[in-house]
Amino acid sequence: MNQPVPFSTGRSGDRARHDLTDVMQKVAQGDKQAFSALYDALAPMVFGIVIKVVRDRAQSEEVAQEVMVDLWRQAARYRPEAGSVTTWAATIAHRRAVDRVRSAQAATDREHAQAAREHTTAFDEVVEQVETRLDSEQVRRCLRGLTELQRQAVTLAYYRGLTYREVAEALRIPLPTIKTRMRDGLIRLRDCMGVTT
Repeated sequence: MNQPVPFSTGRSGDRARHDLTDVMQKVAQGDKQAFSALYDALAPMVFGIVIKVVRDRAQSEEVAQEVMVDLWRQAARYRPEAGSVTTWAATIAHRRAVDRVRSAQAATDREHAQAAREHTTAFDEVVEQVETRLDSEQVRRCLRGLTELQRQAVTLAYYRGLTYREVAEALRIPLPTIKTRMRDGLIRLRDCMGVTT
């Protein structure tokens, strides 16, 4: 059974740095008691860094916990010649905190973009309905400009889906006459609607 690692944050700077380096080496070997000592020594500092960046206490606690887990998992990567354990932990804490803020901002941006798209869609639907109504009114007005026979033939063909032959039978008019009336009526409609070919 491993003995608890003696560690005191009240020691002088060089001695505390050396002690943390020793503790980190034991953490790298999977020593849970060493990690407990490392946690006690660094957790307050890590939380302080994170809360200054994240500003939300609940999220800061979550991020600080993630940092401490990172220290446990990455303990073997620590290199004393690159800096102190405290500096290494502070760097990881700051990066994690910034990542959380960026992630939260990106989520907010996505929500705003989605809301804007939904709002635009609703607006587009209203515009489309208005345009459809205006087009319908224009079609009705243009239909009123046709002769009675032209209007009847076009209405039967385009609103009821009848063929030329069926329109001719329904109106009891010869087929060539219906074709001529419909052609003339469609030309007048096209001109009235302002459609160019």
